[in-house]
Amino acid sequence: MSGAASTTTPGAPIPEFKQVMGHPSPLWMLFMTEFWERFAFYGIRWALVLYIVAQFHGGDPSGEEPASKIYGAYLALVYAAAIFGGYVADRVLGYQRSILLGAVIMGAGLFMIAVPSEQVFKLGLATVICGNGLFKPNISTMVGKLYSVTDERRDSGFTIFYMGINLGAMIAPLVTQYLAKKVFGIESMPAYKVVFMAAGVGMILSLVWFWFGRRQLGGIGRPAEGEGGKHKVLYVFAGALASIPVAYFLLEMGANALQWFVLTPMFLILCAFLMVEAFREGAVQRDRCIAMLIIFTFNILFWMFFEQAGSSFTFLADKIVDRDIFSEGLKGTVLALSGETVFPNAWFQSVNSVAIIVLAPLIAWIWVKLGKFNPSIPRKFGLGLIFNGLAFLLLMFALSKLVSAAGLIPFWTLFAVYWIQSIGELCLSPIGLSMVTKLAPLRLVGFGMGGWFLSTGIGNNLSGIFAGSVSGEGGMNTASALSGYTMGFWILVGGGVLLFLIAPLIQRLMHGVK
Repeated sequence: MSGAASTTTPGAPIPEFKQVMGHPSPLWMLFMTEFWERFAFYGIRWALVLYIVAQFHGGDPSGEEPASKIYGAYLALVYAAAIFGGYVADRVLGYQRSILLGAVIMGAGLFMIAVPSEQVFKLGLATVICGNGLFKPNISTMVGKLYSVTDERRDSGFTIFYMGINLGAMIAPLVTQYLAKKVFGIESMPAYKVVFMAAGVGMILSLVWFWFGRRQLGGIGRPAEGEGGKHKVLYVFAGALASIPVAYFLLEMGANALQWFVLTPMFLILCAFLMVEAFREGAVQRDRCIAMLIIFTFNILFWMFFEQAGSSFTFLADKIVDRDIFSEGLKGTVLALSGETVFPNAWFQSVNSVAIIVLAPLIAWIWVKLGKFNPSIPRKFGLGLIFNGLAFLLLMFALSKLVSAAGLIPFWTLFAVYWIQSIGELCLSPIGLSMVTKLAPLRLVGFGMGGWFLSTGIGNNLSGIFAGSVSGEGGMNTASALSGYTMGFWILVGGGVLLFLIAPLIQRLMHGVK
């Protein structure tokens, strides 16, 4: 395998690591590296669609639909780029150097989007896309390489790593909202550029953390002996720079065209690559790869509706949710502590992460306690879809039965939606990361991880299209939200039930992988 990290070689031994809290010590270094990268990524999440409407559409509600589609396309390309980043790490550069190079490029893009020009803004998003593609799949793959395939701590390790993701995602909106609205701006005129610059600082911290911490990894993620010439770093860097205009063009293409002419063909080509390699490795690997690709398809469905937080749920919170949750007696205390008299829109972006941090140990404990009754991977995915659907059922109820005279729904309903969705996410996402490292062809684990993120990206692009339809040409209202979220409920629950029904077939294709 040319240029891959030496530990990707089938049968390569796992180094002996110092154990910290029952896990290899490099897990905690990767945990913090990902923490700061997710701080950067999620720090801008609450602001993007609001900034696009305010800056480039003069605050007109008609800007909600294009803003949602840009946001969805951006997320889709972030995840689609993971295919190329995974392949580069597998075959050319190794995981460590790919992560470092991706961090540099992503950081530059975050500072670029602070420039108040629509062209520079999109060019900055394109730069973030290219940098994240080199970073994201490879840091996740590195976690898998700390454990043998049969190590029972493997799923637990990924769950811990997933908590690092959510710690960064939880803190980021709180910090960036405070900086934008309380330090450098006001509620009616946030300093959005500060949000983007703070995210850039977070990315620099991620880079520094990994630069100094990577020594703990030993040979894991480094190029094979004789195949790690530094000139390859320059070649990949030049290729990444050349891909930025391509990403910019794809953003300009629009979410609908991007879906049919780019993302869907990419997914089909990726499936073909993985299947060719799987056939070379024999019938068992062929079946496992088929099972993985089936689950990828349901993963698309999950993220299409889950990733409304940065688009339609943001507009829902801004226009239809009653965020004045504090009683008169509490307002003085709240104002003194945070400067807020209503629950800030940005803080909703932290609710999912708080729920993950609280619930992840509980869900992990439940899986262990269930023992032989622990649901199979496909049934856990089915549960993820059904819980996601139940969140939309709650919104259906609120938008049809709980609308006040002022046209607002209670705060607790959207708050609860994030918690219900988080249960579904914990049934699906950390399990999916671990699943790929078990089911993907051994020579293309990074590429397989890229496929996982591509399926997530396709779901995110569809989420932008869906969110745009919820807002419509005139902006979101109660009727449009109810109609859209009702459709989301039926699709999710139907998908979850179908996955439960075909779970035994998928489990047989996995040949004992649990």
